[in-house]
Amino acid sequence: MNTATNDLNSADTTAATTAAAMPDRLSVDPASPHHIAAVFEHDIGIRLNGQERSDVEEYCISEGWVKVRAGKTKDRKGNLLMMKLKGKVEAFYRVSTAAQG
Repeated sequence: MNTATNDLNSADTTAATTAAAMPDRLSVDPASPHHIAAVFEHDIGIRLNGQERSDVEEYCISEGWVKVRAGKTKDRKGNLLMMKLKGKVEAFYRVSTAAQG
């Protein structure tokens, strides 16, 4: 069992070293100044208050918030409206199952 745990830890370390460090603030929108394309080359995950969320459009770890879509509502310029949810934010790179096996 111990070797399996060590293998998983080495896979996590390998994935972390090949990927860019997770920024404090990141946005999915390419027009945003907080969009970093290199980060999106890898599969990332976001946790808010311990719950993994897949609908995050933007996050800030230091300020403790994420922005998610507010339904299909749009503003007058055609952009989707966002809701800001506050709590403990964690950003991480997901390790693919192919890399583990």
